[in-house]
Amino acid sequence: MIHLKWTLNQLQKYRNKEFPIDEMVRIDDLKKDDPTIREVSPMHITGRGDIDSAKVTFHLKMEGYLILPCSRTLVDVKFPINVETTETFLLQESVIQSEEETHRVNGDVIDLTPIIREILLLEVPMQVYSDDVDSEDAAPQSGKDWEVISEDTKSDKIDPRLAGLAKFFDENKSSSES
Repeated sequence: MIHLKWTLNQLQKYRNKEFPIDEMVRIDDLKKDDPTIREVSPMHITGRGDIDSAKVTFHLKMEGYLILPCSRTLVDVKFPINVETTETFLLQESVIQSEEETHRVNGDVIDLTPIIREILLLEVPMQVYSDDVDSEDAAPQSGKDWEVISEDTKSDKIDPRLAGLAKFFDENKSSSES
């Protein structure tokens, strides 16, 4: 597994020079942090680092995909990841902090892997849906005395138990208009 990790000495060689980043990174253990993640593709990390005496700023783009369960049928759904981020590491405590979030350097090493993990975990949606609801692996969509109703097929019928409440609001409208 390739880590996006550099010592400060390695990075200082690129001070005020171009520092390109183009790596394929595997973060398979992301599944331990979020058990809904079934698979993590290798993430293609591209971008650049800007290094000066006070800070190191990385401009990154992450591309790949996660396999997540469909919230309705539990089949695998390929969820694309395409995220851009800017991460700044302060090399000196006396640097005036701006509006952007910054990171501290632990020892003399900058490691982007934990930040990439955090960004990927934040990308996991609350719900994801598969377009293929008729798959053999899908959870059943109906059974004895029940069926899944989607928003598209739901009718505007009023529950008979609440019909009296609908009349109440109609009466209020007519009494307030007079």
